Amino acid sequence: MEVKKFQLSESEMPQQWYNVLADMPTPMEPPLHPGTGQPVGPEDLAPIFPMPLIEQEVSSQQMIDIPEAVLEKYLIWRPTPLVRARGLEKFLETPARIYFKNEGVSPAGSHKPNTAMAQAYYNKISGTKRITTETGAGQWGSALSFSCAMFGLECRVFMVKVSYQQKPYRRIMMETWGGSCVASPSTETQAGRKILEQNPDSPGSLGIAISEAVEAAVMDDDTKYSLGSVLNHVLLHQTVIGLEAQKQMEMAGEYPDVIIGCAGGGSNFAGLSLPFVRDKINGKDIDIIAVEPASCPTMTKGPFAYDFGDTVQMTPLLPMHTLGHSYVPAPIHAGGLRYHGMAPIISQLVLDRLVRPEALPQLETFQAGITFARTEGFISAPETDHAVAAVIQEALKAKEEGKEKVILFNWSGHGLVDMAAYEAYLSGKLSNIALADEEIQRALNDIAPLPKPKQYTGSH
Repeated sequence: MEVKKFQLSESEMPQQWYNVLADMPTPMEPPLHPGTGQPVGPEDLAPIFPMPLIEQEVSSQQMIDIPEAVLEKYLIWRPTPLVRARGLEKFLETPARIYFKNEGVSPAGSHKPNTAMAQAYYNKISGTKRITTETGAGQWGSALSFSCAMFGLECRVFMVKVSYQQKPYRRIMMETWGGSCVASPSTETQAGRKILEQNPDSPGSLGIAISEAVEAAVMDDDTKYSLGSVLNHVLLHQTVIGLEAQKQMEMAGEYPDVIIGCAGGGSNFAGLSLPFVRDKINGKDIDIIAVEPASCPTMTKGPFAYDFGDTVQMTPLLPMHTLGHSYVPAPIHAGGLRYHGMAPIISQLVLDRLVRPEALPQLETFQAGITFARTEGFISAPETDHAVAAVIQEALKAKEEGKEKVILFNWSGHGLVDMAAYEAYLSGKLSNIALADEEIQRALNDIAPLPKPKQYTGSH
């Protein structure tokens, strides 16, 4: 029998995270203080994050040790398997060899606990009592609730209202792990109340939920805020995925020609790709593709500019590809990809042409998810379907060209609590939502007065 899964032993799990900031060809531009426009210092972030995470956010050290207590918790589900997608290859009749990293085996069902566990630990040792956060589809909120339970912390989650309504089981997962979950915009914060005054029927957005979670954290000394994507330290923690994948590809006797991940804020994509980005910087020929929804085309249509990470402008200004902080994406089912900005690290790598962004329409991604389920068995999260769709495109391209390519992608999570989305697709209720250029322009007018990074690109 041919090998299907490549498994590392527990002792082979990476003991360090990889920090791409040590190797990036173009230095990152600094985050700016929202009030002064000056580069943000550690003391500016102290009300929001515990100091160990602030230190990781700005560190240029190439490898950072994973604390023993975090490694211990990782063992609940890590190392994760690398799987050869032979069923999909056969169905597509492609000469490409397709591998995926199965991050859906974590208790929360996605890659998110890789950073949630680390953030819960650093908060615990810093004396934090409770953590607030936002969540889109609920993947992050459930991962953080699980991780807070492991370290004895309270967890308060502001969940984007449209997802709160679409995905009740995510809320129940959070509550099962001891977290509390509220639909955002809520009446609990000034930010939420302000949005509801303007639009009582607001479907919510990640930007709004971030505003609420940050405000709730800043108002209480025992509370800190936690982010599930976008920031440098979050991407750092996720690199455990790519570091494991490198060892497993060696076990398979392969090296990838193409690497693919879906990208909303950038964390799962970065987790798999950053260790390989280092190889690309050092001369390896790899096509590294970040896939986003056509309805929220941050990298493919948004400029690289300074913008707020949240809607009511409380966060530092980040240098990133953005559709403007006031942009409220269409309520597509891939709630985790409905974010107006992209991680500064990924944005910079796109500028440096080390990463290639691609935007795909909703219906194609669900069709890909169905194909994957019927050939490989696993039902993917709607976010993950974006990666699967790009994999199918690349595999068919290899077939047309008659080339034997090795494709590696991050299967970032299962869709077992997203069945309402599949039901909508299978019953013909979903449609493709493209973003009109004037809609983008309106959102971008809001960021026109903000400072511009040196590499400002204007709108696409």
